[in-house]
Amino acid sequence: MIKESAYTFKILRYDAKEPERRPRFCTYRIRVIPGLTVLAVLLRIRDEIDGTLSFRCSCRSAVCGSCAMVINGKLDLACRTQVAGFNTDTIILEPLPNFEVIRDLVVDMTPFWQMYDKIQPYLIRRSHAPEKEIPQSEGERRQIDQFVNCILCACCWGACPVLAREPGYLGPAAAAKLERFVLDSRDERPASALSLVNDEKGVWACDTVFRCIDACPKDVRPTDAIVGLRKAMVKQSFKKILGKAKDET
Repeated sequence: MIKESAYTFKILRYDAKEPERRPRFCTYRIRVIPGLTVLAVLLRIRDEIDGTLSFRCSCRSAVCGSCAMVINGKLDLACRTQVAGFNTDTIILEPLPNFEVIRDLVVDMTPFWQMYDKIQPYLIRRSHAPEKEIPQSEGERRQIDQFVNCILCACCWGACPVLAREPGYLGPAAAAKLERFVLDSRDERPASALSLVNDEKGVWACDTVFRCIDACPKDVRPTDAIVGLRKAMVKQSFKKILGKAKDET
């Protein structure tokens, strides 16, 4: 017989349509069998106890990234977090930081998607389209593997201390995706594309404290991407300086 354990779930509740009601924690006591994830329990609470509870989910397989939230102080995906993995019977759930809350655990990700769109997250080709696929070696693929793994869950955005003080910051995920395409052997975007993020709200705003790396559930290292983009920009600047010097001589 499977043994159940009782857990207390404290969930931060808030509805932006009712701003007069301040954020508050609602408590749910529920019995959980081993193997259940936080998301599975949330679905059960919504279906059996409180139908007004709001949160996002889709794939339930740590692929879509939509169930990102703060779980006992850690930014993670609810679908991959085992309830039994905690050394406490109290689970506290809060929405991602650095976002406006729409309702309960659902946040407004508009700024995140705006920055993602800004970096043109797709292959840019200037050559004529080939008759077949564009070949890529294993070595070339390995260069981008890390950043391809980003599932756009926005855990890095929630963890970033820069966004807490500068809402216009590019953000770690967008930088990682830009580096993914800059390094892609099939991409032909011009060098000037880096100018989109070459300012005090772009890659130069990063404090390099690595919180985005700690928060990423897919082991992507956005800080590495930011450093890589910075190096590329510095190289471009040196080339321009050297070119100008040659013209003057």
